[in-house]
Amino acid sequence: MKSVIVDIAGAAVSSQPDEALVTYALGSCIGVTFYDPVLHIGAMGHFMLPLSSIDTHKAAEKPFMFVDVGVPKLLEEVFRHGCRKHDLITRVAGCAAALDNANLFRIGERNHAVFRKIMWKNGLLIKGEDIGSNITRTLRMEIATGRLTVRSGGVEREL
Repeated sequence: MKSVIVDIAGAAVSSQPDEALVTYALGSCIGVTFYDPVLHIGAMGHFMLPLSSIDTHKAAEKPFMFVDVGVPKLLEEVFRHGCRKHDLITRVAGCAAALDNANLFRIGERNHAVFRKIMWKNGLLIKGEDIGSNITRTLRMEIATGRLTVRSGGVEREL
């Protein structure tokens, strides 16, 4: 199976059954996946920061850096591929307190809050989450089946 790497501040959509979308090093970042089991189309994004208002120029250049503009853009891509809202399976991982032991910035927590607000506004339910703590995670989604695994601390589990 071919791995398509989703970089930090990046996203990908695939309908190729021999592909798996993979993103690494989800600390305070949020990894978002959408999967349509009818069309066998999957999407994954790796978003760093909650709000694009801190740098609108950067948001225009790299929208997937920010949850508030990147998640809607990824949803637009999914819908452009023919997916329908009521078929989408949404799962999310990350949002750790990594590198923020004093809990000053709470980036992971804020990423999750902004993401949940976007889902609520769009009438989308979240089927699975693996968030919080202070660990990093790797997400891997198989396009043929929609199987999503989270790897952390040497342990892999299905989400």
